[in-house]
Amino acid sequence: MDVQAYFFALALILGVGVAAWVVSVVIRNVAFVDSLWSLFFLIAAVAFATAATPLSARGLLVAVLVAVWALRLSIYITARNWGEPEDYRYQKIRANNEPGFAFKSLYIVFGLQGLLAWIIAMPLAPAIMNPGGIGPLEIVAAALWLVGFVFEAGGDYQLAKFKRDTANKGRVLNTGLWRYTRHPNYFGDFCVWWAFYLFAFSAGGWWTVLSPLLMSFLLLKVSGVAMLEKTITNRRPEYADYIRRTNAFFPGTPKSASAT
Repeated sequence: MDVQAYFFALALILGVGVAAWVVSVVIRNVAFVDSLWSLFFLIAAVAFATAATPLSARGLLVAVLVAVWALRLSIYITARNWGEPEDYRYQKIRANNEPGFAFKSLYIVFGLQGLLAWIIAMPLAPAIMNPGGIGPLEIVAAALWLVGFVFEAGGDYQLAKFKRDTANKGRVLNTGLWRYTRHPNYFGDFCVWWAFYLFAFSAGGWWTVLSPLLMSFLLLKVSGVAMLEKTITNRRPEYADYIRRTNAFFPGTPKSASAT
């Protein structure tokens, strides 16, 4: 793996993060960092692909999969948040870090997310830069990525459609992919990043396992399931029954009423 390219990716990510921070200070809203999150990985993938000479078949496939995943997620989040006030999570962070949040957000929000993205992007370096073709493990990895993409994009689409219907205000989505897991989008992200690790493993980057482990921890215990479900039962009484019937993360057959 080209270590110089890996650190060049960090410089690019942090540079974009600083530029975004300047904009956030002007508009007094840091929530658009969510739209940048997936783009940080695309920046890293482009840096690695540029450093690869020549770009292998596996490297090209991984770069394309990163671009599809990153652009889809960024566009979705941008459309969802367009014209909305700063997300309540960032409002809370802002309140807890005043005075001086305008400056502190440089490292609390933008710097931290950029650094995390760089660490999590580690498998992309060997997967893209190391030579290699499309073998059996690459096919398995691509299939896992596709499962993850369907759950993530499909879950987001179903939730957006559900929320557009005003009759569903205050209700809980429990159909489609949401019938089998309370967080199909997070489960999808989980699959995507273990898929990227399989690509890296095939390229000799077995040691990059920290990346999917860290992403899994964040999804399950920090910014994903744990954070979202912390207060949702208070806002939606139906959710307690949904919890009893439906798996939190890994998809499974819904439990019957008699089993709760």
